[in-house]
Amino acid sequence: MRVKLAYGRSGLEVDLPEANVVKCLEHRPMPPLDDPSAAVMDALANPIGTSSLSQLAAGRRTACILISDITRPVPNETILKPLLAELHAAGISAENILILVATGLHRPSTADELLEMVGREIVDNYCIESHFGRELDQHTFLGESPRGIPAWIDSRYVEADLKIATGLIEPHFMAGFSGGRKAICPGIAAIETIRPWHSPALLEDPKADNGHLRGNPVHEEGTAIAAMAGCDMIVNAVIDSRRRTVAIVAGEMKAAHLRGTELCRQLVVDSVPRPVDIVVTTSAGYPLDTTFYQSVKGIVAALPIITPGGRIILAAKCADGIGSSEFRRLFKENDTLDSFMRRITDTDYFVMDQWQLEELAKVRRKANVTVVSDGLPSETLEGLFVDSAPTVEAAVSAALEEHGPEAAIAVVPEGPYVMVELE
Repeated sequence: MRVKLAYGRSGLEVDLPEANVVKCLEHRPMPPLDDPSAAVMDALANPIGTSSLSQLAAGRRTACILISDITRPVPNETILKPLLAELHAAGISAENILILVATGLHRPSTADELLEMVGREIVDNYCIESHFGRELDQHTFLGESPRGIPAWIDSRYVEADLKIATGLIEPHFMAGFSGGRKAICPGIAAIETIRPWHSPALLEDPKADNGHLRGNPVHEEGTAIAAMAGCDMIVNAVIDSRRRTVAIVAGEMKAAHLRGTELCRQLVVDSVPRPVDIVVTTSAGYPLDTTFYQSVKGIVAALPIITPGGRIILAAKCADGIGSSEFRRLFKENDTLDSFMRRITDTDYFVMDQWQLEELAKVRRKANVTVVSDGLPSETLEGLFVDSAPTVEAAVSAALEEHGPEAAIAVVPEGPYVMVELE
């Protein structure tokens, strides 16, 4: 059978043995919005759990709007244009509005990326700046979270009269779902906050997983820290596999986010009757599969349906390479995943971005991994605690030799954008 996988910007068509494929797990049908801009306007006028944006903005002089960076396919222009118009109608001028890119610890956005993210009109008429999580003096200390995490949040946001967070609600392999509070923590938090928020003490909790909110310490701590920073309104989108907007939610941070996760769950959950020997998956294509660091999310997303000792085959473009210099350093300093896990749990060893390698270690405790990528050569991939193959077809053929000609295969073309589970 021929399947198109989300890969880079254009996708990757592969031939898979139809007799072995148990199921292709995908988004459930949900019609896209006929007029997403009108949906945003309606959500701003009739938000969940709070007053309308026009009422919230009345009498405010300055506003800070958080947006995601290029690694998230948020329909920013669709959200921002009605939102900005509403702020102007309330008397907040363009020069008093800051659009802050919530980079977390990612690199700052380039000029070309900003154009792609928000469009020429917004780039030319508004101040857009990036968050720098390593510059502590650009952050304000707000106290400690319930579990004792120091809350350092970007001062530009803290000092704004009106605080708005935008984003995308999708499954998240640590926080349950993205969106809502994540624009603030980790989006505009300092490394002094992100390090303990991404520590083994939280990430090794079994509830720090896709789709889990209740009892998830990553979600709970992020929400608490975001509440300390304050948020007048969130505006979040839910999109389908074709990046079409299917829902817009706006309102009070917790209530609107919860409603958005309910809508997202209706769209993204798919299941198989029993664990499979082989999962062919992706990291959802561009922009999420631009680095191996981001592509780990696609590997982790396959965990619920793989048999112990099974094989996860990931197709990811990785056009920008492995990831940050710190993430690359982890592979040089650690000979095995076991020794890496001992270092981060038993010593003070810390390297930024180590949490992504910790997530890969979770996978490797259960399954083997093969990565297919034309952005990274095989010798590089094989130094990342994974195997490599030149094509998906070659990887599947090798996996069938490993698990037998009757081995069951599941295919997840959109990778982490689909939340897979057992029936």
